[in-house]
Amino acid sequence: MTKKALLTAASLVALGQAAAAEVKVGMVVTLSGPPAALGQQAVDGFQLALDELGGTLGGEPAELIVEDDELKPDVALTKANSLIESEEVDFVVGTIFSNMLQAIFRPITESETFLISPNAGPSTFAGRNCNPYFFVTSYQNNQNAEVMGAYAQNAGLSNVFLIAPNYQAGRDNLEGFRMHYEGEIAGEVYVPLDHQDFSAEIARIATSDADAVFAFTPGGLGVRFVRQFDDAGLSDRIQFMSVFTTDETTLPAQQDAAEGFIAAGNWAPDTDNEASQAFVAAFEEEFGYVPGGYAMQAYDAAKLIDSAVAAVGGDLSDKDALRAALEAADFQSLRGDFSFSANHYPVQDFYQLTVAQRDDGAWVTSMGELVFDDYADSFAEECSM
Repeated sequence: MTKKALLTAASLVALGQAAAAEVKVGMVVTLSGPPAALGQQAVDGFQLALDELGGTLGGEPAELIVEDDELKPDVALTKANSLIESEEVDFVVGTIFSNMLQAIFRPITESETFLISPNAGPSTFAGRNCNPYFFVTSYQNNQNAEVMGAYAQNAGLSNVFLIAPNYQAGRDNLEGFRMHYEGEIAGEVYVPLDHQDFSAEIARIATSDADAVFAFTPGGLGVRFVRQFDDAGLSDRIQFMSVFTTDETTLPAQQDAAEGFIAAGNWAPDTDNEASQAFVAAFEEEFGYVPGGYAMQAYDAAKLIDSAVAAVGGDLSDKDALRAALEAADFQSLRGDFSFSANHYPVQDFYQLTVAQRDDGAWVTSMGELVFDDYADSFAEECSM
């Protein structure tokens, strides 16, 4: 994957025409370093939807331009400005990490270009700073952690150790965990996003009175933490709960070190509905690996845009009409029920997930009990749009 790729050329050739793109979408995701797997899932999920739509969005020829933010805020900002000013895109889809979203949010929304996040859902834009040009197809960062907090409370876990990287999403997730958990906090640690050696943190966990650990350690961070946690022999005596730590981007490297670990989410590859099952089968056939939430949410972002462009008859000049069409969310989400709160963050179901190995040998998250039904984030009431 190059840092900038036009992903619809094949679709246009397949249609037997060289029609000019009527809908231009720029995507800003992380495609460098260990977190690249997260961004690649988003690119592949969006591309699959676009391919299934015949290279169109809302019936109009479409072009997708992909940019790598390199997990650097200044690079993300430069790429976003280029998409707006040089490419004149109609939509920007991004980002994976919340600090990248914070870097590009203002220039995109102030240009009155619709920004749709397929993953990052920081609290900073969910409440008083909500924006009519910003939509999220994933979740508000706190919510998955809230599921784990509720799970820990219901399971009777009395003392939990918390760990996360030191940036907005890390702080959001630990705050979210506390929202429904009333037990003791055995310790709380923030680490750098590129943290390598967890020996000091694991020693603290091992010598604390914790009966469980809650971790938000996405991407390569999660691979390292889970392996070192298991190598230290803690898996058998301390319950491991997490979000975005044991998922389809990290499990190929974690494998049995994460077996039985508990997670939370809005979807898993074994979600039991026809649309989701077809998506998973098509994705694995096309890309050769198991899709996770990053891919699902980007696929839904494409379907959301498709529904809105169709609703306005391809006329993207009427921003108010286009916004109303996005707000209607008139598409079939792979997760099932889906709608938007007043702050343009989703209302959806959340589940407890468990790491398991499929019959074909693949390590995946598997759907467990429903924890929250039609759950809206707690910041929506502060939004005055």
